[in-house]
Amino acid sequence: MQTERFYINGEWVAPLGAGRMPIENPATEEILGHLALGSTADADAAVAAARAAFPAWTFTPVSERIAVVARLLDAYNARYEEVALAMSLEMGAPITWAREAQAWAGQVHLESTLKAAESFPWEEMRGSTRIVHEGIGVCALITPWNWPMNQIVCKVAPALIAGCTMVLKPSEIAPLSALLFAELCHEACVPTGVFNLINGLGTDVGAHLSAHPDVDMVSFTGSTRAGTAVAAAAAPTVKRVAQELGGKSPNIILPHDNFDAAVKAGAEAVFANTGQSCDAPTRMLVPRDLHDRAAAVAAEAAAEVITGDPGDEGTTMGPLVSQQHWDKVQRLIQAGIDEGAQLAAGGTGRPETQNRGWFVRPTVFAGVTNEMSIAQEEIFGPVLSILPYDDLDHAVTMANDTPYGLAAYISGPQEPARALARLLRAGTVNLNGPDWDTFAPFGGYKQSGNGREYADWGIRDFCEVKGIVGWE
Repeated sequence: MQTERFYINGEWVAPLGAGRMPIENPATEEILGHLALGSTADADAAVAAARAAFPAWTFTPVSERIAVVARLLDAYNARYEEVALAMSLEMGAPITWAREAQAWAGQVHLESTLKAAESFPWEEMRGSTRIVHEGIGVCALITPWNWPMNQIVCKVAPALIAGCTMVLKPSEIAPLSALLFAELCHEACVPTGVFNLINGLGTDVGAHLSAHPDVDMVSFTGSTRAGTAVAAAAAPTVKRVAQELGGKSPNIILPHDNFDAAVKAGAEAVFANTGQSCDAPTRMLVPRDLHDRAAAVAAEAAAEVITGDPGDEGTTMGPLVSQQHWDKVQRLIQAGIDEGAQLAAGGTGRPETQNRGWFVRPTVFAGVTNEMSIAQEEIFGPVLSILPYDDLDHAVTMANDTPYGLAAYISGPQEPARALARLLRAGTVNLNGPDWDTFAPFGGYKQSGNGREYADWGIRDFCEVKGIVGWE
């Protein structure tokens, strides 16, 4: 894999600088190789390639752009197992999870974007005005490490369909799947300069791309802290900024016959992906008289988690992605203990079965109040906070008492759940454990970002809207 080269203008090229960083397997702490880190000069070269390719690509017929993405899907499917293995190595995802969730996410978003493109209203009449959707231009795509292929495809696929050219800067912490994706773009014959990849740190390459005068849009997924820096860098050039940022999602469980099953499913959703999901339901809100029962059920779910070798088909939870992130999660677990939350399961340190790697104990806190650090800060680890509520008004107040608004969850009878959903300030509200809907809009309220991803929603974000008045 081309870990020490960048993909620019249809070729794998040597970086202009000498920066390198180790690529670590977080399950073993072993070094897998070294990654070239780009400079501002490398970023300028990638942007120049995308700028030169834009006029021809944006006027390529939509049917031909769709055909390119269809070839990309074929290439992806042909190397599906490699995609899963890359993410298992770079972020420690259990191989079963890497196949069934991480690699599947890239596949299904390619499929959903292709399906949405078939019926997208590229041109329509409003009175005598012709409404035209056109590619916005050169896009900087800055993606995270926690769902690597999901976020890459959620940006690249709609940008390609919309007629944009792009520079992808994936996370330097988990770069292997992104490098493989660049190989897939090459195999799919994405035209020269349309897709470019450069690795580098967010503080230099990411910041330079965000401020670059020849970049028309930045699509960023990551922390709210980094998102504000991206927005500030982009502001002087008034470029479009789409952001999918942090979350602290509430999970309101109503009293009903399936209460125990809902609690267990909610806890398992927090432990999935080692808790490294921005929309994880990390705040479980339960009726006060059912609080102790919920804590016991969630603790049982934590006890069933199997941590270990990500290559073992039976492992259900891998490590956190890095020591830096492990240290942060440990600090917040300790904060929960210090602030008086009841530790129902887990705690600080590694699981007893692990003596290396950035493994963490699946943790459940009960008796949490909404002013505690573990109820307000995005922990981004397998840490569940259970908060008791007195009535539904109290539950809604607590659910909305957060700077975030990415997702929310409700379990209970359908009609009360629907009414409750309208009161929650979140971009996505999930009722009773639905399947993942890749045609639903995904994005947040408040400090969880702006813009929407998935299917036609993602295509729209990469389009400008032109009104040709007097067409008829």
